[in-house]
Amino acid sequence: MGLKVSLRVRLAFWYTAIVGLSLLLFGAYTYLSVSNELNTNLDASLAKVASSLDILIEKNISLESSSKSGKSESKEKKSKEKFSLFIESEKGRFVGPLRPGLTKSEPTEEENDIVWSAIYEHILMNPKNYYIQIADTNNRIIWRSKNLQSDTLPLLTGLMEQENKIFGIFKGSDKDTSTSSNIQPPDAQLFDSIYTNIVLQSQEIRLLVKKNNQAVVSVGYAIVDVQGTMKELFSILLIAFPLVLVVSILGGLTLSKLSLRPIDEVTREADEITARNLSKRLGELPTNDEVGRLIITLNNMIERLEYSFTQIRQFTSDASHELRTPLTILQGELELALYNTKTIEEYEVVITSALEEVLRLANVVETLLELSKADAGQVKMDVKEANISKMIQDIAEDAIILAESKGIKVNSIIEPEVISYVDNNRIHQAVLNVVDNAIKYTNESGVISIELKKNKGWTEIIITDSGQGIPQEHLPHIFDRFYRVDVSRSSYIHGSGLGLSIVKWIIDAHKGEIKVNSVLNKGTTFKIRLPDKH
Repeated sequence: MGLKVSLRVRLAFWYTAIVGLSLLLFGAYTYLSVSNELNTNLDASLAKVASSLDILIEKNISLESSSKSGKSESKEKKSKEKFSLFIESEKGRFVGPLRPGLTKSEPTEEENDIVWSAIYEHILMNPKNYYIQIADTNNRIIWRSKNLQSDTLPLLTGLMEQENKIFGIFKGSDKDTSTSSNIQPPDAQLFDSIYTNIVLQSQEIRLLVKKNNQAVVSVGYAIVDVQGTMKELFSILLIAFPLVLVVSILGGLTLSKLSLRPIDEVTREADEITARNLSKRLGELPTNDEVGRLIITLNNMIERLEYSFTQIRQFTSDASHELRTPLTILQGELELALYNTKTIEEYEVVITSALEEVLRLANVVETLLELSKADAGQVKMDVKEANISKMIQDIAEDAIILAESKGIKVNSIIEPEVISYVDNNRIHQAVLNVVDNAIKYTNESGVISIELKKNKGWTEIIITDSGQGIPQEHLPHIFDRFYRVDVSRSSYIHGSGLGLSIVKWIIDAHKGEIKVNSVLNKGTTFKIRLPDKH
């Protein structure tokens, strides 16, 4: 047997799961985005520093060239003077060859500013963590920053050799010579700069080595700041995630409790409604939300149930009364025949009367059975094309015979060749029931009219009589089962009170309409409308 979990807990669980998953995705996205942004900014900063040094060297070359224009100098001397700015500003730490006549001495702050003011302009991060080295095109180191001390940053050629070694390892491990032979090692001549990570002074360095026609510039940055920032961000996310998750759990439970409170109230009120107090309704909410619409739907359902229960009680009462009368008559006549000696003729009268009551009971039971099947959807209509004009003509002829004994005149106005899709037998039964009622409730020498016509996609059958009429307050109920307008007025008229119920069911099954209009003591009109297509 599965574990039963309340809706409140399930809502809180799914709410927390969605919040947790969203936080996890957001945290991962934030972490990766920040990491990518920091690394991108670091590479951009290294590139800007290298570019500023290139510009500084170019400017220095231009100044040297303009001050010594017209003089022929050796190639080696020109190479030295390209870096005179760095030599002058860092004499005390200069690691390359000095020009004749120069002595090593500590640089002044003003001299240091010449180099670093140009570099700091483009440094985005902590200047103390930058490592800078300048070499000439022959890979002789000309200048390096103080924090390098005796260490040396890799040159472009050395990095290319490392790449070639790694490439050789992968190439040697490849057994498919046909594939590996098409792959060529990287060539240093094809690259003017390279980014890589190295370990220097026991810390990881992000390094850019850039080569141009004048020098090889190596710029590195200790990524401890980046790693520290990422660790701090990870710690914040690690602490925030469970806290937000706990808050979401508590919030989910609270929200689900508040959201489901109206449903709890509806449940409590619904438990109090039974078959004895179906008139009671659930308290509706002023809001038009899901719970409000649910309450309206339940109230409508309870209203339908109340109507159905009322109909059932009324039907049971009427059916009991309708069946009790012929049974009482039948029982009395049989008791008289049993306890009293009668002649053959008298026995024939008793048996004939008893047979009439039995036939009446059989008719009522058969009609009730048919209506019960109809309510259960067990009666199928045999719908097909039918000539309605011929059907109504036959009914009119039958009506003339039925009305003859009361001297009632039957008029008929029938449009010829009216075709419609109906169950011919059922529609014949419905129309004949209405005509029979008209004859029953029309006084002697009255008039009955039967009309058939087409009207905008509908077939209309109109039966009018000049009979007693029906009071307006009874018109909404005349199709109810066993309903009698006035028992005292119709006591002499035999019937079960089910005829019009049968008519209403047949017309509804054809998706048609039946309407009644009546004026007391002047007559009644029934209008039946059937769609041309079922």
